[in-house]
Amino acid sequence: MSDLTTLLEVGGPVAALGGGAAYARTKHPAAYWSTVGLPVSAVRLLSSYGSVMEACGLTVAPSRLRVLAVKAMTQREVRPVPPRRGIIRPTTTGLRIRLRLAPGQEPADFAASAERLRHAWGVHAVYVTTVKPGVVDLRLVGYDVLRRVRMPRKAVHGPLKVPVALREDATPFVRDYRTIPHQLTLGATLSGKSMYLRHLVAGLAPQSVALVGIDCKRGVELAPFAPRLSALATDPEQAAELLPVLVNEMEDRYDLIKARQGIAPGTPDEEITSDIWGLPDHERPVPVVLFVDEVAELFLVATKKDEERRDEMVTQLIRLAQLGRAAGIYLEVCGQRFGAELGKGATMLRAQLTGRVCHRVNDEASAKMALGDIAPEAVQAACSIAPERPGLAVAGDTSGGWSRIRTPYLSLGDAAETCRESAHLVPDLPALKPFRPDVPVRPVGTAAPVFLPRPVAD
Repeated sequence: MSDLTTLLEVGGPVAALGGGAAYARTKHPAAYWSTVGLPVSAVRLLSSYGSVMEACGLTVAPSRLRVLAVKAMTQREVRPVPPRRGIIRPTTTGLRIRLRLAPGQEPADFAASAERLRHAWGVHAVYVTTVKPGVVDLRLVGYDVLRRVRMPRKAVHGPLKVPVALREDATPFVRDYRTIPHQLTLGATLSGKSMYLRHLVAGLAPQSVALVGIDCKRGVELAPFAPRLSALATDPEQAAELLPVLVNEMEDRYDLIKARQGIAPGTPDEEITSDIWGLPDHERPVPVVLFVDEVAELFLVATKKDEERRDEMVTQLIRLAQLGRAAGIYLEVCGQRFGAELGKGATMLRAQLTGRVCHRVNDEASAKMALGDIAPEAVQAACSIAPERPGLAVAGDTSGGWSRIRTPYLSLGDAAETCRESAHLVPDLPALKPFRPDVPVRPVGTAAPVFLPRPVAD
């Protein structure tokens, strides 16, 4: 009986602790990492750093001076030298360690061994970034941060910058229109494309920017944000009227820039500009972000008249994509399907869209259209996105880099409320006033009486 009691007293807490750790690892990975995973991984890294580097081929032969010193002072075998290690810096999602490369090493050596380092140290992933020549950062991610997205508190904010998703290396994916002016976003139904667009609109709403929408699904995607929109077209006919107005606005801004470039002899160099951002604050026009949802609807035609209208709209979109950046006009082109078979101008328009985000798509051709020309290896990653992980996407740009990202959940009501609260920030653009959407008046409910009325007796 005493043995059974001792077993229960000792085994019970151990079993509860093990079960609690297993539950936390599955349901609350961030808490598990902070309490269990972080100390274990740090000890494992410190105790096996030299042997792991040697096994991965990331060591170099010691210098002659080191060999002589070791032989003179000890009888130990002279072993290869690993890179010099810095202080381990814990984070909420993993570990960071800075390494100084040994002579003859390059960052590509560590990137090629990232998978072996991941298994050796028991973490979810290892990412290598170059800090400066001869110095790299190893970012160890302790768990799958894309399973349940939690945006960092210190995400980058600023003019025309929106932290819209989380990368697989636990860093925020920031949509920066000043750096990447135009972007193509593709995704099938229920892939998370609408959530991505919702985050962009909600992030730009509090900023000094004009938001313009073309939503060929009769406005079901962008109509809830009507209080903050400067213009909204809900079908191809209205889009055909709106796009020439934006082109004229762009040309007027170029005239403003050229007028500023009527350079007088004594004009300082810093006042000479080639875009609106070099203009003084009181002269600079407000930037415009154009959201085009279901872009394929602009390409589809049924009659000869529709074909002429299509050609005009596509030409105007291409002009905005080619020339709009300097005028402060940025494009966010979204759709379920995008391919060369849409017709003339599709490939030319894609070539002007620097940023690419591809959610789950229904065919490989769409993934190739989005990513094949910038990062062919990212096409397979986009085609392997599971339907049960909405919001997961592959983001890339024309530099060839790409990464997996996932957008956190944002309800339509919260995004619409942000737009209503920012309705006073809609800029005054006279050319867009005819296209300003009607904002429905919210009904004001009557307060219920505190006391029920009592009938008066006759």
